[in-house]
Amino acid sequence: MTETQLLKFINEARKRGFSDRQIKIALVHNSWPEKIIEKAFDSLNPKFKSKNQVSIFISDDILAELEKRAKRNMFNLGEQIEDILRRSCSRKTSSSKPEKIDDLFISYFSRRNIGKPVKKS
Repeated sequence: MTETQLLKFINEARKRGFSDRQIKIALVHNSWPEKIIEKAFDSLNPKFKSKNQVSIFISDDILAELEKRAKRNMFNLGEQIEDILRRSCSRKTSSSKPEKIDDLFISYFSRRNIGKPVKKS
């Protein structure tokens, strides 16, 4: 597969609903070098004219941990930090309302009820 075919493969996989991470993992498992994969994704990602920038200063040990996590997740360092920030900002707060379970059968076998006594009505 040539680099042109690689770009077509990535676009087709995205159209079929695969995440960039899933695509990268599949390519690595099929012996594609990570540098070529990253270059292909960089060429496909839209270039932003204006992007917000934040400067932070972190210790070497935290930087090393972030780099390990980024490598494990197949991100570059910037993508990993962006992912962490996005996830921390999008966490939903738990509401005090109990979840509505439509099916009584499901409520009996729910993992939430393991170890709890079943109320008999």
